[in-house]
Amino acid sequence: MDVKFIFSQYIYWTSIILMAVGFYIAISRGNLIRRLIGLNLFQVSVFIFYIAMGKAAGGTAPILTGRPEIFSNPLPQVLILTAIVVGVSATALGLALAVRIHNAWGTIEEDKIDAIERAQAQQDARTQ
Repeated sequence: MDVKFIFSQYIYWTSIILMAVGFYIAISRGNLIRRLIGLNLFQVSVFIFYIAMGKAAGGTAPILTGRPEIFSNPLPQVLILTAIVVGVSATALGLALAVRIHNAWGTIEEDKIDAIERAQAQQDARTQ
């Protein structure tokens, strides 16, 4: 494979690396905030990939000038704007849930919450 070709596709490599890092953070951490950060990183990588796929080489904005030109597709950009709004609201919901979980359990670490729940279940079983 040609090295020049590989380096010319840097935007796709960047997207793949961000996707891998975000996925790793999302599945390997027990901290809920870190999981949200990993999911956001994964989401940004998908945005970058999708926008890069919609770019036409030598394309311009789709403004009619009367001359024949190559236009980039505006649809991926519109869809990504919508996805950004949905992503921000989902992140806000996740952070609000993390605050509520912290208020209820005193921690946002998944393994500590499981330990607290198990201890409460054992205590409830002993009292019945």
